[in-house]
Amino acid sequence: MKLHNLGDRQKTGYTTWGCMWQQGACKKETGYVLKNDDGKSVPMQSRITAYWPDGTVKWTAHTACADELTEEIEVIPFEETAGERNGGSRGLYVKPEGTGYVVEAGGLRIHIPGPGDCLFDEVWAGGIKRISKACPVLLLEEPITYAGAKGRLLKTYRGVVEEVSLDEEGPLRAVIKYRGIHVSSTGERKLPFLIRMYVGLDKRELSFTHTFLYDGEEEKDFLKGIGLQFFVPLKGAMYHRHVMFEGDHGVFHETMAELLTWRPRVPLEIYHAQMNGERLNLKGSDREVVETVLNDMPFWDEYDLCQDSPSHFRIKKKTALPDCCYLESLHGRRTMGGAAFGGENGSVICSLRDFWQTYPSGYTFRGLTGEEAEAVIWLYSPGAEAMDFRHYTDRGYNQVYYEGYDYKGATPYGIASTSQYAIAFCDSLIPSEEELCSFSKAVSNPAQYVGTPEFYHEHRAFGYWSLPSRETEMECWLEEQLDRAVDFYRGEVEQRNWYGLFNYGDFMHTYDMERHQWRYDMGGYAWDNTELVPTLWLWLAFLRSGRPEIFALAEKLTRHASEVDVYHMGKYKGLGSRHNVRHWGCPCKEARIAMAAHHRYYYYMTGDYRLEDIFDELKDNEQTFLYKDPLADFYKKEEMVYQSHARSGPDWSSLCANWMTQWERFWDDRYLKKIQAGMEDIKNAPLKLLSGPDFEFDPETVHLRYIGERAAGGTHLQICMGAPQIFMEMADLIGDEEWKQMMAEYGRFYFLLREQQVKESGGLIGDREFSLPFMAAAMGAYGAWYLKNDDLAKTTWCHLLHALLCEENHNGFRITKLSSKGNQEELSEIPWISTNFTAQWCLNVICVLDFIKEQLPKDLKEADELVAAMPSDSFRKA
Repeated sequence: MKLHNLGDRQKTGYTTWGCMWQQGACKKETGYVLKNDDGKSVPMQSRITAYWPDGTVKWTAHTACADELTEEIEVIPFEETAGERNGGSRGLYVKPEGTGYVVEAGGLRIHIPGPGDCLFDEVWAGGIKRISKACPVLLLEEPITYAGAKGRLLKTYRGVVEEVSLDEEGPLRAVIKYRGIHVSSTGERKLPFLIRMYVGLDKRELSFTHTFLYDGEEEKDFLKGIGLQFFVPLKGAMYHRHVMFEGDHGVFHETMAELLTWRPRVPLEIYHAQMNGERLNLKGSDREVVETVLNDMPFWDEYDLCQDSPSHFRIKKKTALPDCCYLESLHGRRTMGGAAFGGENGSVICSLRDFWQTYPSGYTFRGLTGEEAEAVIWLYSPGAEAMDFRHYTDRGYNQVYYEGYDYKGATPYGIASTSQYAIAFCDSLIPSEEELCSFSKAVSNPAQYVGTPEFYHEHRAFGYWSLPSRETEMECWLEEQLDRAVDFYRGEVEQRNWYGLFNYGDFMHTYDMERHQWRYDMGGYAWDNTELVPTLWLWLAFLRSGRPEIFALAEKLTRHASEVDVYHMGKYKGLGSRHNVRHWGCPCKEARIAMAAHHRYYYYMTGDYRLEDIFDELKDNEQTFLYKDPLADFYKKEEMVYQSHARSGPDWSSLCANWMTQWERFWDDRYLKKIQAGMEDIKNAPLKLLSGPDFEFDPETVHLRYIGERAAGGTHLQICMGAPQIFMEMADLIGDEEWKQMMAEYGRFYFLLREQQVKESGGLIGDREFSLPFMAAAMGAYGAWYLKNDDLAKTTWCHLLHALLCEENHNGFRITKLSSKGNQEELSEIPWISTNFTAQWCLNVICVLDFIKEQLPKDLKEADELVAAMPSDSFRKA
């Protein structure tokens, strides 16, 4: 497979990417060789991430050092006996030692003691001890009242590692996984963590993926700070100790003792050399002057950087004296997050990915004047206001604010957050400005190799979707709308400041054209939480276009939605919260928000280990239906035969996505059988896939029981939450022709006029409405393609085009510019916009074009005529 580096991603450090293979091309025993575009072989480490139904390899993940790669590379499979694996005599070694490990990676040596009070207790680089101990740290605030005064009690916790294991061990890279929890001095346990540390051969740096889970009580456990603390030996004179932070423009650079004095005066050339980061070779009178002033000047012992909003950071510093104030050093807007400090024994560089975007982030470096400095990389900086996890009210507003049901389920217990950061080691007193900025840029914008849209399309990666085409006026118009939609949301992230540790990556749900603001304060209209699968829209938009900016948008959405919008422990584990003012605020907890279908794209293209944890949480997710029936408010428990309910979509389809992912990843037929059990039950229903879609569901046997023609919430829910894409891919993998026929018939039936639907079903569908047919366009197009039905194809296009053409006068996703609105000198808006509509319209266009492009009208005039010829009652709305 040929791949290329994505956009301007930084080609440095170790990178992992995914490769897809045709069924039968690669076996479990197959080896892989990596070649640059000049034909030169490069060492590579490989693993299998998915299998085809026949047991041959479908997806692999590969790791190599990006410094050695060209912009274009090729991964070539070969039989193991035909040649030698990549890597030659080079090798990284992980040696068990007691309950832990010793990692030898060229110039880097790490001692991992195993379960206990730290991740590692020694890191040596270039023969010099660089870090003595690293430990997760946590600060919580608890509201208290004393003598009538209200305040906050600060509680401190240190991470305790309970389990250490190896995710990956190879000649080039090791991945060490730590599980643990933060513990206070009194033994109170809060906020479990899962940290992965990545160590690469001949790279003097450590990379981390740091996940924490919230298990506090939102009324009293306010997050004040969380991060990784480590200690760094420092040697040498105070004037050889430096600190550096990346700013808006260039860097902030100081020393613990600036040699800029009044009396006696230090020669300016010495101060100039000091601030250039040079080692000073002081002799004679210069040495005497410097030694004199060092006895009569303050030494700066602590520096703290906090990005407290998306548009402000500050740096402050103080001496080591405990009862003295901080000085304000610098205020700025946004820092990329590069930071470093060091002395005569070398320096340490830190960088946190998406530093300002995931505010409040920060660093604390203290003890800089002693023999060992303390450094903390803050994922949530204590320099900012504590995170309040409480809900915004004490009830739900299910009717007025579309917020779920009146009982309260707005708990954050079990949500998670994942951050990425890195630590590197230099021999110099302090890295240069260029070195610091290059490092932070590489951490935030790492190399990522991907295939071409044509390759993914040819190999049917993730089912059915189209490549862009602009051969006719109508195709040009459609592609223009798809591009506009993506670009609008990219712009909204910045314009609306959709940033923050618990927000970044998500979009809002519905716009308020009167306030010129998204409905951030209106229940179910605020944060989207993957409602109507913008994840699938964005990932398919990337696959078909290869645009790096769409990959970035989808990547951030995947990271957020797989962590914050769902529960990873507790009574809702495996479920997600529907859209709400707070990501965890909606009382409706559903499998569709958490399903694997949202994130399979990112996993298979990047090999991201964190998603393996999440897929593992979801593989038997049907068990959550035992205590969280998604239709409990619509049916009486005493009248049920099975223990719960599941709509064929989106509930059962979401479970199918989880099972399909587990089946693929491990070639485990138990999960194939779970899918097939439900498929057979639906085949036996009176109207097959058109039946229901409400079914009773037995989580123990994963069987569905037909209970008549009811659709709690509407029939459109069966097809607007990713079910068509899941069903199509699932049918092809299994090779079930009856299921394909059923999907085709479903697509045909959805677009029939009401009287025809009633007639064909013998009246069985009753009052059930097949509303919002543009959301069923992918199913209609599948039916037209499978049944070779040109009339259905034209009808499908009518509905899809009508949805955007009918009231927008061909403007589509055209932006309106307004002056002086809110915090914007010029505000961009699409007054009618909703993420529900945008995600579904774009997703359906992308899929429909793959099936019935030939039946698309050639121009807008022909489209208008086609739509006008449709019966008026055919454009059914919710």
